[in-house]
Amino acid sequence: MEKILDRFLRYVAVDTQSDENSESQPSTSKQLNLLRMLRDELEAMGVKATLDEYGYVMGRIPSNLDAGARVPAIGFIAHVDTSPDASGKDIKPQIIPDYAGEDIALKGVEGLWLRPAEFPELLAHKGETLITTDGTTLLGADDKAGVAEIMDAVQYLQSHPEFKHGEVRIGFTPDEEIGRGVVKFDVARFGADYAYTMDGGEVGELEFENFNAASARIHIQGRNVHPGYAKGKMKNAILIATELGELLPVEQRPEYTEGYEGFNHIIAFNGTVEEAIVRYIIRDHDRAKFEAKKAFIARCVAFINEKYGEGTVEAEIKDQYYNMREQVEPHYEIVRKAVKAMEMAGIRPKIQPIRGGTDGANLSFKGLPCPNIFAGGLNFHGKMEFVSLQSMEKASAVILNILGLFAEA
Repeated sequence: MEKILDRFLRYVAVDTQSDENSESQPSTSKQLNLLRMLRDELEAMGVKATLDEYGYVMGRIPSNLDAGARVPAIGFIAHVDTSPDASGKDIKPQIIPDYAGEDIALKGVEGLWLRPAEFPELLAHKGETLITTDGTTLLGADDKAGVAEIMDAVQYLQSHPEFKHGEVRIGFTPDEEIGRGVVKFDVARFGADYAYTMDGGEVGELEFENFNAASARIHIQGRNVHPGYAKGKMKNAILIATELGELLPVEQRPEYTEGYEGFNHIIAFNGTVEEAIVRYIIRDHDRAKFEAKKAFIARCVAFINEKYGEGTVEAEIKDQYYNMREQVEPHYEIVRKAVKAMEMAGIRPKIQPIRGGTDGANLSFKGLPCPNIFAGGLNFHGKMEFVSLQSMEKASAVILNILGLFAEA
């Protein structure tokens, strides 16, 4: 039986970075390298598994309960892609056993340290085995920790037939990091009544609320004239983009928000005097406030056009996903089961809103209620990412506890 650490290290060695500029599904073919590996590993463990044209791996483990026992089919889902925010190629993990609370040198970059003074969450993991980056890439615990935890639980189920469970469904998806993770996911074919994404952070996290989300692509058409003769003629697209940004409330920038507070976040700018493209993301847990944020950006665009001339600014605002709470709350038993499963593993549950998105949101609106459970990693999407081995082991135990609790129903 493969240990969860060895499994995790094998998975992060595969470059699976997704690409938001690609129109293909999956967005990068290299994600298929890990997806094929996972399908084959499931098959090798005796699990019937498929990989479809869109990059979805689906596995089925039949119930071993007595004939006539009726319990829900439960799914567990994780994504294989890593964030475009940092390189996912040639990852060189560092393993720190028995972490004592010291600063950790990220040895791939001279002078770079992971310090408790800056990341105090490290101290919650004293005495544990930490896996960090070497400072040159992200680690990929988001969400290869979740992948490893699910596969570790599958390995246990297949090697312990005495463990009672109902129908189990396993799902691995591409492109979650670019918001397209389950766009073509066939919920009916997956065949679960309820599911859980293993894609949260710190031990104990349990989430069934997330942001309502939209993107805004803003095109600014300037007018470039030789600066020596520009008076009354030039319209500098760079300055107009800056002016538009300054119309948005400063207190609604992500660096000033927490909890249930939403934000407007500029994520990209590309421009010259003649033309500029600015991209924002818009987030809020409250649907009314979410709609108000989108409407405010539209009013800002109208103001700029009135000032500089119609057609100077065009905004394309698209909804991305919605708060899954309204879909999960009518099935709150699945949250209660997860709470009890954590308590059985000696974990204090922390029910909190996700300050981000999750495949579970879109799945919930597709008819598959799908809360999110911790995977154990922290500082996702960058060189300061790390995960605790013990956190991954606890997540795998929670999966098994959930299945055991539903089998008792």
